[in-house]
Amino acid sequence: MFLYDTINNVNIYLLNKILKQNIKPRLTNNVPRFAGLVSLCKGCVHIQLKQLIEEKIRGIISRKNREEQASIKLALDLVKAGDDDEYACGKYERVSGQLPDDISSGMLYKDIVHIAWPSFVELILTQLTSMVDMMMVGKLGPWAITSVGLSTQPKFLLMTMFMAMNVGATALVARYKGAGEQGKANLVLRQALLLTFFLSLVSSFIGYIFSEQLIRFMGAADAETLAGGTIYLKIQMLGFVVMALTTTITAALRGVGDSRTAMLYNLVANVVNVIFNYALIYGHFGFPRMEVAGASLATVIGQCVAFILALAVILRGRRYLHLRLNDGFIPHLEAIRNIFYIGIPAMIEQLLMRAGMIAYSKIVASLGTIAFATHQVCLSIHSLSFMNGQAFAVSSTSLMGQSLGKKRPDMAQAYCRRTRRLGMTISIVMGVVFLLFGKDIIALYTDDITVIEEGAKIMMLIAIIQPFQSSQFILAGALRGAGDTRATAIISFITVVLVRPGLAMLGVYVLNLDLMGAWLAFLVDQIIRSFLILMRFNSGKWKAIKVT
Repeated sequence: MFLYDTINNVNIYLLNKILKQNIKPRLTNNVPRFAGLVSLCKGCVHIQLKQLIEEKIRGIISRKNREEQASIKLALDLVKAGDDDEYACGKYERVSGQLPDDISSGMLYKDIVHIAWPSFVELILTQLTSMVDMMMVGKLGPWAITSVGLSTQPKFLLMTMFMAMNVGATALVARYKGAGEQGKANLVLRQALLLTFFLSLVSSFIGYIFSEQLIRFMGAADAETLAGGTIYLKIQMLGFVVMALTTTITAALRGVGDSRTAMLYNLVANVVNVIFNYALIYGHFGFPRMEVAGASLATVIGQCVAFILALAVILRGRRYLHLRLNDGFIPHLEAIRNIFYIGIPAMIEQLLMRAGMIAYSKIVASLGTIAFATHQVCLSIHSLSFMNGQAFAVSSTSLMGQSLGKKRPDMAQAYCRRTRRLGMTISIVMGVVFLLFGKDIIALYTDDITVIEEGAKIMMLIAIIQPFQSSQFILAGALRGAGDTRATAIISFITVVLVRPGLAMLGVYVLNLDLMGAWLAFLVDQIIRSFLILMRFNSGKWKAIKVT
């Protein structure tokens, strides 16, 4: 009897370990199998063993049910999935304001804010860090501001390829999340990281080797500015791959609506950036005084911290997206093709935008160092206002993709219309702030009287731009979430490549309006782009786009 009880006690111990280590992760698709296991054990093991099995299975099922209930975070999760009926859920209707039964506007606004607020905080803090960078660099003189400013467009141009692929990754991850296909979402994450690694590696080599030529091409007016811009861009290229991989992880997380995680690791990175700015630009805490080079190195250090934290998040496997290194990074042709299907038009759009912006920037640079320094300060402040539109664009992209993945275009349009309303309301408030306190904000950057006076005039235009900018950011994000990147590329070509540089040349060289002429061109560009994107969204043609 003693031997019999000992054997059963050992069996209970071993089974307990097996249940903990092996059965729990596999429970979802194997509940009938465990019921059979209980029946099988009924007549051949100690009654205590049977009770243990039943208790463990009941506990695991109970926890699984609680997890499923807790996962219902969106109003979208409460509606029934659509089907392939071409007339279902308003698939081929123009955008309307009708909501599905049992869904209220309040529920939709809650979902929108749930995704947007971490993105807003993250983007605001990132831009504030950039502004602090510019303020710290600005204390070195207008040449330093211009040096950093001249490196901006070449860097963004080199980022075009992998940023465009990130658009494809976000849209696909969101679709698979809506369709409930977690495995495919994780496959897209791995393939997107693989693409980003190789594309950013090539771009960083090009940027490093041709740094001086790129800064000279951008219009460096003197040797000091050229030298400062060149060293700044070279250091940026050393951390380019790390920065690129972080943006891909962020894009994938946003696709599933997890913007809070990206906010947290970017917040830590921004704090690190500011601390090292102070140490390396001016030579504090025993570090050498590196001036412009120190600002660039501090940014790279912050980006490395962000990458380490972001990688740790997706490796731990506690969220919807989980990077399993054992799955490998062998190219998956179908997944890559799907990413390219959305990403290539997005890349064309980004290239066109960068070409137009470089042409526009060269026109402004031709006005001289003081005018370009004023322009850079105004751009830095204006970039802060991007955060509103971009944060809500994260919501519209994710909710659009998830809604279409669930075959509910009616939910997609309901989400996006309300996202636009929220974004435009905030943009109007920001416009009023810029209108009333523009001169004071400019004075935070520099004590140069000419820059402050001219900048205050530009701030009036930036205030007017706000609602148009917010609308086009949010609806363009929605169209990209639907995979409608061809339409956004065409609109960008018309406005950024043709309208903005063309009108800037007219204002600067023909009407002799100097910097004000360039910014008036910017205002007209935003108004036209906002109108064209709204027309495309209201057409409802995005509902029929296939991305897989």
